[in-house]
Amino acid sequence: MHYVDGFVVPVPRANLDAYRALAQKAGEVWLEHGALQYFECVGDDVPAGKQTSFPQAVQLKDDEVAVFAWIVYASRTERDRINALVMQDARIACPPENLPFDGMRMFWGGFTGLVELGWGSAPDA
Repeated sequence: MHYVDGFVVPVPRANLDAYRALAQKAGEVWLEHGALQYFECVGDDVPAGKQTSFPQAVQLKDDEVAVFAWIVYASRTERDRINALVMQDARIACPPENLPFDGMRMFWGGFTGLVELGWGSAPDA
C-alpha cells in the first residue's frame, strides 16, 4: 500500500494565481525528490455542513476557497525521507508572512493506504 499526505488550506480567491504558482513549484520539487504523485484541487462543490465540513475545518471566509491536496509516496519511510529533503529545498522556501494563504488554518495528516483501486501495481506493504 502507498502512503499519502493530505491537507486542506483556505486560499483567498484573489491569491489563487500566486497559490497555483507556489503549488506548481512545490509539486515539481516533491516529485523530483521521489514522491509518486502530487495533486492540488480547488473546491468546486464544497458545501458548509451543519456539524463538520471542509469550510468549517479551515474557518473559510466568504472571499476564500478550500484547496484539497495530497501527495502519494511508496511508503511512510519514503515519505519521511522525501519530506526531509523538500523542507531543506530553497526553491520552495517561503516565510510564513509571504504565503498566499493563512497557514494557521491549514490542516494536514499522513495516511497509510487501506484500499487502493485503479492504481495499477501497489508496492508491497
